[in-house]
Amino acid sequence: MAEIIRMPRLSDTMEEGNIVSWLKKVGDEVKPGDVLAEVETDKATMDLESFHNGTLIHIGVESGLVPVDGIIAIIGNKDEDVEALLKEAEANQPTAPKEGVVSEVEVPKPAPAQVPSTSVQQVEPSPVYSGDSKASPLAKKMANEKGIDLNNITGSGEGGRIIKRDIENFSGKSGPGSLAQMALLPGVNYGDNPVSQMRKVIAKRLGESKFSAPHFYLTSEINMDTAIKARKAINEEEGVKVSFNDLIVKASAYALRKNPNINASWFGDKITIHKDINIGVAVAVEDGLVVPVIKNVDRLSLPMINKQVKNLASKARDKKIQPAEMQGNTFTISNLGMFDIDEFTAIINPPDACILAVGSIIKKPIVQDDQLAIGNMMKVTLSCDHRIVDGVTGAKFLQTLKFVLENPIRMFT
Repeated sequence: MAEIIRMPRLSDTMEEGNIVSWLKKVGDEVKPGDVLAEVETDKATMDLESFHNGTLIHIGVESGLVPVDGIIAIIGNKDEDVEALLKEAEANQPTAPKEGVVSEVEVPKPAPAQVPSTSVQQVEPSPVYSGDSKASPLAKKMANEKGIDLNNITGSGEGGRIIKRDIENFSGKSGPGSLAQMALLPGVNYGDNPVSQMRKVIAKRLGESKFSAPHFYLTSEINMDTAIKARKAINEEEGVKVSFNDLIVKASAYALRKNPNINASWFGDKITIHKDINIGVAVAVEDGLVVPVIKNVDRLSLPMINKQVKNLASKARDKKIQPAEMQGNTFTISNLGMFDIDEFTAIINPPDACILAVGSIIKKPIVQDDQLAIGNMMKVTLSCDHRIVDGVTGAKFLQTLKFVLENPIRMFT
C-alpha cells in the first residue's frame, strides 16, 4: 500500500519547510534510513529520512516551501496507481504558502539606480555578449544592458547555464572607469533576495520579544587583568585551550546560581525559576543567527565548555545542528568583542528573562589603589525583561559577575 510522506515538524517553532534538494528521484528504491531530501527549517538544514520500504513513485514538491503536514512524496509499489489516494490526501492538506522561489522570468528586476556624475567619465555600455553563449533570455538581456561579455562568465545554472544571479554577481568591468562596477563586491546577491526560513523566524521571535517584553538595560565595566592571567595559566597546561568567552559563560553560570531570579522565564500566568542553568551562546551563521544551548553549565569544567561551544558552533555553521541542541535555554550570551565592538545592547531571547551582551577587552587608563594605571577593561550590558526582573535584581547579578571575573578562582570553589 502506498505511503504518503508529509512535511514533518522538525522544530518546535516550525510552520513550514523549504525543500532544498532531492537525493532520490521518482523510480528509485528506498528503504528505512535512506535520506530522501534536504529540508531547510527555521533553524537548520536537515535530512529527511524514509521510514518505509518501496519505490519513490511521486514527488509532490520539487523545491520550495511546504507547510507542516503538506504532501511531499509517495512511496509504494512501482506500478501502483496512487491518483485516488493523492486526490483524497491533497483535498485535506494545508494550504501552501504564497511565498516561494520566484522564476527570474516572471518578475523583471527594477531598473538600477543612476550613479551621480562625478569626475569619473560615464560610458554608455554597448552589447558585447556572444549570441552563442549558453544563457537564459533574461541573462542575455541584462548582459546587453550592462555591456557584459557572457564569454567571461561561468554559469551557475543547470548544465553551466548563465542565469540572472550570475550577471548580478559578475565583477568584471563593463566600461572604462565604470563607477557602478567599481562599487560592486563579488559574491553579493544585490537586489531582491528571498527571505530564508531562519530569517523569518528571527524576525518573528525577536520582534515579538522586543515589543512584548519591556526591556531595560544595565551596563557594568569589568577589569579583566586577573582573568587574562588565569586564562594564560590554564592554557599553559598541555592539551587545554579555553577562550575568554568560555570564562564569561562559566562566570555567568556562577552568577546565575547566586542570583536565581535571573535564571527565569515568563509564561504569562506564571514565572518559572529554573533549577538547571542552560546557557545559549549566540552564533552568527550565513542566514542569520542561531543559539546553541550548553546544558548544566555550572557542572562543566572550562575545557568541557570550550569543547561544547566549538562543537555546536561548528554544527550550526554547517547547518547540521539538531533542534534539541537549540532548546531549553534559561539565559543567553551574545559576544561581539572579537569584532571590536566596545559595548551594545541585545534583544532578549525568549523565554529567557535576560541576555548578556559582551564587548571587547580594551586597554585604558584606570585609577587603581589611588594610582593611575593601565587596565584591561570589558563592558557588559544586561538586557532585562521588566516583567520578571527589577533593576536591583539585575544589578546584583552584574555585581556577582564582575566579582567572579575579577576573582576567577571563585569559579572553581
